[in-house]
Amino acid sequence: MGWIIALGILIVLILLIIISSIKIVPQSKAYVVERLGAYKDTWQTGLHIKVPFIEKVSAVVSLKEKVADFPPQPVITKDNVTMQIDTVVFYQITDPKLYTYGVEHPVAAIENLTATTLRNIIGEMELDHTLTSRDTINAKIRGILDEATDPWGIKVNRVELKNIFPPKEIQDAMEKQMKAERERREAILRAEGEKASKILVAEGQKESQILAAEGEKQAAILHAEAIKEAKIREAEGEAEAIVAVQRAKSEGIKLLNASAPTGEVLTLKGLDAFAAAADGKATKIIIPSELQGLASLATTAAELFKDDKKEN
Repeated sequence: MGWIIALGILIVLILLIIISSIKIVPQSKAYVVERLGAYKDTWQTGLHIKVPFIEKVSAVVSLKEKVADFPPQPVITKDNVTMQIDTVVFYQITDPKLYTYGVEHPVAAIENLTATTLRNIIGEMELDHTLTSRDTINAKIRGILDEATDPWGIKVNRVELKNIFPPKEIQDAMEKQMKAERERREAILRAEGEKASKILVAEGQKESQILAAEGEKQAAILHAEAIKEAKIREAEGEAEAIVAVQRAKSEGIKLLNASAPTGEVLTLKGLDAFAAAADGKATKIIIPSELQGLASLATTAAELFKDDKKEN
């Protein structure tokens, strides 16, 4: 019975050792394996089995991108202004072996390297340039850190200046400068607004005068056209009247011709016309169109004179 119990215990221990030797590496992880204290291999994602009591997993490394937020660091600009700058570094482990054996404390090493690099870069720039050149500073720091951390199996993807804290007196001067700049912009905007308003008023007056002149021009044209139309209508009326008179005369002549008047009637009509013409104050000379008509007129007048004398 004792041997059976011992054998069972041994079998259980062997199973436990085998189970503990089976390793499953999850996604975005890497296992650094040592054999007898020396580096053996780097296990990536998947199922792995290590040799019991000989091999061991010395480090479990995350391959995800990490963020290191470092506290503010004192720096001095080229024009001797001391200010505080804190940085944020985004980095990722690309080689688990170099990361495990390259440096003792990688994050502390990156922090110190960032601080010294930042002091060197800011020391070559003036305050105003520092405040307006964050992208340039970020690019320089990232390039230097990426090159320096490459032997550690670390890749620096991005560096950002989180905050820049100038001295209190510098902040007050900057606030006054910003206030003066805003007042200057306000004055410029006000002047531009007044200028635009005056321009619009002048343009409005100009357009109003142009429209008034155009109205007067159109009124004069319409008035002239109305006078022209009236004269045309008047001339047309006179022409129609003349045509009507001529038509009436023509009709009268036709009627006279249709009645077949005798010579005595025509002579009497001629004497009436002669008497009416002689009755005026102005001197009038009547010349018959034909001599035969003149002789006939004299004979008729003599006969009428004789008749009147006999009656008297």
